[in-house]
Amino acid sequence: MADISKRLDSIDALRGFDMIFIMGFSALISNICALFPGGDQSWLAGQMNHVAWNGLAHHDTIFPLFLFISGMTFPFSLGKKLEKGMSMKKVWLDVLRRGLVLVFLGLVYDGFFKLQFATLRWPSVLGRIGLAWMFAAMIYLGVRKVRWRVLIAAVILVGYWVLHMFVAPGAAPGTDPVSIEGSWAAYIDRMLIPNHLYKPGIFDPEGLVSTLPAIVTAMLGMFTGEFIRLPESRISGGRKTVLMLIAAVVFLVIGLLWNMVFPINKQLWTSSFVMVLAAWSLGLFSIFYYIMDVRGWKKWAFPFQVIGLNSITIYMAQRIIDFGKINSFFFKGFADLFPESVGAVVLSLTYVCVCWLFLYFLYKKKVFLKV
Repeated sequence: MADISKRLDSIDALRGFDMIFIMGFSALISNICALFPGGDQSWLAGQMNHVAWNGLAHHDTIFPLFLFISGMTFPFSLGKKLEKGMSMKKVWLDVLRRGLVLVFLGLVYDGFFKLQFATLRWPSVLGRIGLAWMFAAMIYLGVRKVRWRVLIAAVILVGYWVLHMFVAPGAAPGTDPVSIEGSWAAYIDRMLIPNHLYKPGIFDPEGLVSTLPAIVTAMLGMFTGEFIRLPESRISGGRKTVLMLIAAVVFLVIGLLWNMVFPINKQLWTSSFVMVLAAWSLGLFSIFYYIMDVRGWKKWAFPFQVIGLNSITIYMAQRIIDFGKINSFFFKGFADLFPESVGAVVLSLTYVCVCWLFLYFLYKKKVFLKV
């Protein structure tokens, strides 16, 4: 049975499973698909890339799942801090500190140390995680009654939908409100930070306004973490699993219905996207939780846990350390013994292994980047 006094092994394993796809595993799957006639155009290969705009592929799930998991850990970490006697003032300051550190790491990832501040991209993946998690945590701390937090989440999602579909921004009349040209998310970014966007003067998928529904993604993770921490004497792990799976189905139905009037779109982080990804995240976690923390089958997940315990480390390290060059130094000669398509598979596989061995070294030395 799960021990609610500590963070669950399934959380770290799920985070590692999520992160392995941006640690080269997506490229590995794409290269394996390319071994077969037409494989590079197959459904599976397509899942390893983001969709162009509306719609959903597996690659679009990686970011929101990570944010959902970040939310899940907060009730556990908060419980530990309070058990150690940390004051609420220090808890609030720690939440603010963590959020701002992630924003700064996002700036570092985007090239802060190039010192080209006039065109430095301000929004970022880590910045969104930091801000969305921070505001969700503040809501969690400031609004203790669950029903009021549920209401806040609903208001944000409905308000975001209404803003986009029924309140016209400064775009030409008749412009699609769920487009780069016509969306509020893009319009506000162009107005406030035009030179600091992923596409300068046009759009940023991690922009200001679209961070609002991302807060709900983190909040849904916190609801899940809060639920999992309920004592086993009150509700068993097996029953928790069933209820989470039911909730995942409900979220999926809501998301698909909402998609009919507000398309699933990762770059705008639409309300339908939040619901569908909540279903995906909750469903995946339910499986990991049941297998690892209810049934106690954990050894198989060790490779994922090594990644999950240093997830921010590998995300930043791939930006700073040339793992590709290290991989080529050791394995390109071996890969060249095979036909080009097979060699690409070999190199993508060894790249994942090189990154994992780097994390395993840190794991053995008990070095973990804590933000």
